[in-house]
Amino acid sequence: SHQLLETQQSYETEWDMINAVSFRKRPCSNREGDHERTRWALTFSVSELRSITVKEEGWTFLICKLKEASTPLPALHFHQGGSREFLESLRRFALLTESPDDEMCLLVSTPNKALSHVNILPTVKLSSICLLQKFRKDPYVATLGGFSKVTNYIFDALRGSEEQHQRPPEEVADLLGEVIPGLEINQQEEPGFEVITRIDLGTRPQVMRREPVSVDNWTKHQDPEGRMINIPHLKHTIFKGGLCHAMRKEAWKFLLGYFPWDSTLEERKALQRSKTDEYFRMKLQWKSVSEEQERRNSRLRDYRSLIEKDVNRTDRTNRFYEGIDNPGLALLHDILMTYCMYDFDLGYVQGMSDLLSPILYVMENEVDAFWCFVSFMDQMHQNFEEQMQGMKTQLIQLSTLLRLLDLAFWNYLESQDSGYLYFCFRWLLIRFKRELSFQDVLRLWEVMWTSLPCLNFHLLVCCAILDSEKQKIMEENYGFNEILKHINELSMKLDIEEILQKAEGICLQIKSCKDLPHSVSVILGFDSNISSSDPTGCGSPPAPRPIQRQDVCSNGHLRKNSSHNSCKVAFIS
Repeated sequence: SHQLLETQQSYETEWDMINAVSFRKRPCSNREGDHERTRWALTFSVSELRSITVKEEGWTFLICKLKEASTPLPALHFHQGGSREFLESLRRFALLTESPDDEMCLLVSTPNKALSHVNILPTVKLSSICLLQKFRKDPYVATLGGFSKVTNYIFDALRGSEEQHQRPPEEVADLLGEVIPGLEINQQEEPGFEVITRIDLGTRPQVMRREPVSVDNWTKHQDPEGRMINIPHLKHTIFKGGLCHAMRKEAWKFLLGYFPWDSTLEERKALQRSKTDEYFRMKLQWKSVSEEQERRNSRLRDYRSLIEKDVNRTDRTNRFYEGIDNPGLALLHDILMTYCMYDFDLGYVQGMSDLLSPILYVMENEVDAFWCFVSFMDQMHQNFEEQMQGMKTQLIQLSTLLRLLDLAFWNYLESQDSGYLYFCFRWLLIRFKRELSFQDVLRLWEVMWTSLPCLNFHLLVCCAILDSEKQKIMEENYGFNEILKHINELSMKLDIEEILQKAEGICLQIKSCKDLPHSVSVILGFDSNISSSDPTGCGSPPAPRPIQRQDVCSNGHLRKNSSHNSCKVAFIS
């Protein structure tokens, strides 16, 4: 429809977690209502399938023809992508060959007998099928691009119908296991779990923010050869106030690990020359691929297509990227394509352009922006991996912290089927890039890159935002859909300085707790030895290491001394 086409063309709408939430009473599942519930159903045997025609009109749709039928079946529309994955899955059970008369038509033959028929979700409208399939195949893309167009199915699946608001725990476990690949649900509480009960955290201390680090202040932390000195104090100063914009181009290279803190000016110049050569060698790899070669390389072709689509709608209101044929957009495209050569296994995933955009804006240099982006992606890599292990771990950790800080609010979210905290998904995936103004994003990222005042400080930023919104959510008695809508509408309304001030106060409050649960100490890195010279008072985080999954009990809390080989995740109360 025209409305759907407009939605497809709107970047902001496509990124909305939810832009319209309302439940419509679904028809009863009795015989009289069978026609309404199944009129979108398609069931056919693969052995009866004669051909599939692939067409595009802004999105891809497939037209299936059966051998004995004179008319084709209704078209399958893939508004959110996924047609290629659909055909690849079908190829496991049937041979698809290009028709000699029509290159867009695939002839189907020699089906695998193991698959007797294809039953396409009879209770879901076709527009929802694509979303559900995409969520199972590529959950992060579905979350970013699909929640604004989600229909009743996902809500009903997680929450239950109007007649039955609360599904049995085992049924919700099965549904979550379906939509999140690799999620293992454990509904039985086992011995050895660390149970987090109500703990008196004491009064939250008041903290103050400071002025950004100036050029003069930065220069005072350099020796005559250009080495940075008194680094812990410098990082603390950056954490408390950020950087003035004139210093970001240089300071971000240190914060992101592109430049070693103890390197001299000459060593950094030599490093830049070496990294420039390495960058352009990788760039030449994809630049030199001919059209004929790319036609036979589906992964590179898909990466390029997705990058071009996302680049053309990334931060277009920012002067650095606005207008037609903007050179900033060309650099954004080239850096992302080169990153595909750098890490071809990961390639490009939607959302990565938003992580690169502020870095390129600050660096104003293709090579420097690339290597800073590489360093940032080393931190964010698990967010974009297919199994989403990093995202699942962070949501579990956030749930543990929120329950410690405010048990009543956590219980309220649980009662509204929002204890999974999926409404924080976008916050975590791209580090609040879509929630804050562009300048506030720069401030937040440089503060987080100091690795102060604790490990996983970004989770405390989430807690600070939720702490500010909990009163309204609970007083207004928001339900599942209202919570999603409210959180989504916070975008561009948040004050970064207030959030950072509150997040630091939360860190100090938790740190001062005498009976702090072991799981929380692990999440925030408080188990490491704390130096008496630590200027933050919160302790320094341990050396960077891969985030490992940890057991959680049936109420969502991390298990003490859990084994990596026996980890399980439970979201069911």
